Amino acid sequence: MRVFITGGTGLVGSAVVAELLGHGHSVLALARSESSAQAAAKAGAEPIRGGLADLDVLRAGCARADGVVHLAFGNDFSGPEALARCVAEEGAALATLGSELAGSDRPLVTVSGTPWVAGRPSTEADPAPTDGPVGGRGRSVTAVLGLAGVRGSAVRLPRTVHNDGAGGFAGLLTGIARRSGVSGYPGDGTQRWPAVHALDAAVLFRLALERAPAGTCWHAVADEGDRVRDIAAVIGRRLGLPVEPVPAETFGPLGPIFATDQPSSSAHTRQVLGWAPKHPSLLADLENIRP
Repeated sequence: MRVFITGGTGLVGSAVVAELLGHGHSVLALARSESSAQAAAKAGAEPIRGGLADLDVLRAGCARADGVVHLAFGNDFSGPEALARCVAEEGAALATLGSELAGSDRPLVTVSGTPWVAGRPSTEADPAPTDGPVGGRGRSVTAVLGLAGVRGSAVRLPRTVHNDGAGGFAGLLTGIARRSGVSGYPGDGTQRWPAVHALDAAVLFRLALERAPAGTCWHAVADEGDRVRDIAAVIGRRLGLPVEPVPAETFGPLGPIFATDQPSSSAHTRQVLGWAPKHPSLLADLENIRP
């Protein structure tokens, strides 16, 4: 299968590209910079220059592909307005990808986040959140799942996708700790975040591309939920910093999300798709953080 991928040079995307190439697929990778294009080519993909806002480039990539994997996101968390622009940009890009694929029965695998459900771990049957700072992403993904004539599916990533001690919400905690001199966590730190190694997540993206029925959601969750203060404790020990509670405002627009207990299950995904994560857990991988 020739696969068009957005976000193919990021932490998750580079793992997905390697996984696809390793299983006989060819890859066309959207690259918004010359350095990204060089990285994609070095990995074995064919780079296509452009960004998520270049809708004609997205259409051209779809026209050449047997399937699409969407991973790109602006990741500007500097404030509510910046985050809203990223969400809107992604929404327009997904609408374009879906329109180009409509009626072709080709797969479109998009990325989503595991939902939050009060009192229990979320499951694949729970709807994507459509409110809050990133609620627009949930609405865009829901639209993809309802596309006619497209085998649309969503791989829901947990709060931390990690590799070699970096990535996800835990990576943001590490960055804030380096800048502030404190390995902080919101609230009492008993809230739980799910996690997955990037290499395990990549396998699930491939399985969804190859086999997922239209309108389905899958959870790339290896660790159902680690307490945030346990995550902060490893970060603090690796960086030689004190571990303390800090106000939720410390984490900007993501503060309310950081403070929420949000464990998640992948039992259905493992049973139906045969997905079996095998790489290190988050707490083990955080031991790779360099002081």
